[in-house]
Amino acid sequence: MILVTGATGTVGSEVLRLLARRGAPLRAMTRNRLPSVEAGVEVVHADYEDPEALRRAAAGVESVFLLTAPGAWVPAHDLAMINAARAGGVRKVVKLSAIRGRLPAGDGNAMPANWHAPGEQALADSGLAWTVLRPSAFASNTLRWAGSIRAGQPVPNMTGTGGQGVVDPRDVAEVAVEALLGAEHDGTAYTLTGPELVSVPDQVAQLAELLGRPIGTVDVPPDQAREQMLAGGFDPSVVDVAVHGFRLVRDGGNAVVTDDVHRLLGRPARSFRTWARDHRDAFLDADETARAAEPSHTG
Repeated sequence: MILVTGATGTVGSEVLRLLARRGAPLRAMTRNRLPSVEAGVEVVHADYEDPEALRRAAAGVESVFLLTAPGAWVPAHDLAMINAARAGGVRKVVKLSAIRGRLPAGDGNAMPANWHAPGEQALADSGLAWTVLRPSAFASNTLRWAGSIRAGQPVPNMTGTGGQGVVDPRDVAEVAVEALLGAEHDGTAYTLTGPELVSVPDQVAQLAELLGRPIGTVDVPPDQAREQMLAGGFDPSVVDVAVHGFRLVRDGGNAVVTDDVHRLLGRPARSFRTWARDHRDAFLDADETARAAEPSHTG
């Protein structure tokens, strides 16, 4: 039995789908009702703040995919699940962390990864088998731009021309499945990136090419981004980490590309262009959506 936490999220839902396809016995953990459930998947409702619910979720489980929502609460939530896993006799935990996740917590440049470092250390000290996945920025983060692009408005650019090894979350999920189903990745941390560095202007240019129309960008300096996020009701701790991350990327601090996805999956990592092509419909405006739905007529 494999327990998948964060089962309604971008990565968690894909992990669940891929494991179901492989025929693995599955339990999906969520705080909310799942919109749909693969046949044979057991659903358990639990919260990281409820130790008893976590123990029930982990009972009889062989492996856990550990995904915690970003925020200052990540260390406590990681530790709660690790403790439940140990109490329940779980053999292995695969934790979704973040790129640069093991830099010292006192290093100011490591701030975006500070949330995950305690959980990584707790796993290493737990006596459980473990694998840590440290993905770069997700290609799917650009879905935040979809409303602006559909409305013909410019995309806000918080990171300037800074490049990142943007990774397709489907690749992250595939790696997680391999780690959950095999022992050869035990005791290893992987940094998961796409095949090349891409910046926000690069991503916008590729989307514009796919859509066949221009898309603009507007630079949003870090201090302005902070004001906008706070005004939008974001938790201040989340804002602090996000703004530090924006500065880090602007300064080239996340210009990292690895071949870990290629080595683990036996194929090249998907590019941002591939992700964008597969999700093109999310960025279509109303007229483009209507045209796409029209039946084609051939002579």
